[in-house]
Amino acid sequence: MELRIFTEPQQGASYDELLRIAKATEDLGFDAFFRSDHFLSMGVDGLPGPTDAWVTLGGLARETSRIRLGTLMTAATFRLPGPLAIAVAQVDQMSGGRVEFGIGAGWFQQEHDAYGIRFPSTRERFDRLEEQLAILTGLWETPDDETFSYEGQHYRLQNAPALPKPTQRPRPPVIVGGVGPRRTPALAARYADEFNVPFHNLEPTREAYGRVRAACEAIGRSLDSMRFSVAQTVGIGRDDAEVRRRADAIGYDVDELRTNGIAGTPQEVVDKLGTFAEAGATRAYLQVLDLSDLDHLELIADQVAPKVAEE
Repeated sequence: MELRIFTEPQQGASYDELLRIAKATEDLGFDAFFRSDHFLSMGVDGLPGPTDAWVTLGGLARETSRIRLGTLMTAATFRLPGPLAIAVAQVDQMSGGRVEFGIGAGWFQQEHDAYGIRFPSTRERFDRLEEQLAILTGLWETPDDETFSYEGQHYRLQNAPALPKPTQRPRPPVIVGGVGPRRTPALAARYADEFNVPFHNLEPTREAYGRVRAACEAIGRSLDSMRFSVAQTVGIGRDDAEVRRRADAIGYDVDELRTNGIAGTPQEVVDKLGTFAEAGATRAYLQVLDLSDLDHLELIADQVAPKVAEE
């Protein structure tokens, strides 16, 4: 299983703090650095304020050299698909082809209200997500000497030059996630290279994987072409006291974090990750909320990553 570091900068992080974590992620041998795409904090003051996901990743693209870079998840409500395709392709070029693109329908109404972004109904948000996936992948995959047009209910493109092209061809990997029973599996099967289940326990994760596998089979897609992953809040310590300290630092009860995240001693964490691996996950995004605690990353890299890599 590959381990990736996943951050939530809207909770309070400057670009320089994110750069520090990204460089540690690279130096310690993790596979990737990911960040959320949110503009409003949740339950905290969020100082010094939000940072834009794709501006951040553009900067990190030039200041790292190996790790993959991406979002869990860019909200389809935040940006028009044409300019978003340009931004992601440019960051992919800036990184030398290291971008992975996670996209979702958007869910946090308060941040939309705070920044004047329209927040449609659930049905319309998924309609827009589906059109955005068609447009983004269509623009990236259009041959160099052709244009791209699209006629949808919400978006219309006429003879777009489909430039710039991403470094990765035909396009950067696309990640779709969630546990929705109908539209999410269908969109993943049609457009995604990876399906992610965020912040759910084992059984809902297993069931969501099953729905995506069934959706792939329904359209004749090989299951070998889909990667499955999880995202979990993490709190690891060498002993119970260190686990408790890390849970306290991010406002979690230890028992809650053990039950609804991945917490405990390194071996406990290895064992829990192993249960997700048995369900089909080959990649885990470890949500690190205390960005000042580099020793936490070092502990994971030293005592967890080598063991799960063998599974």
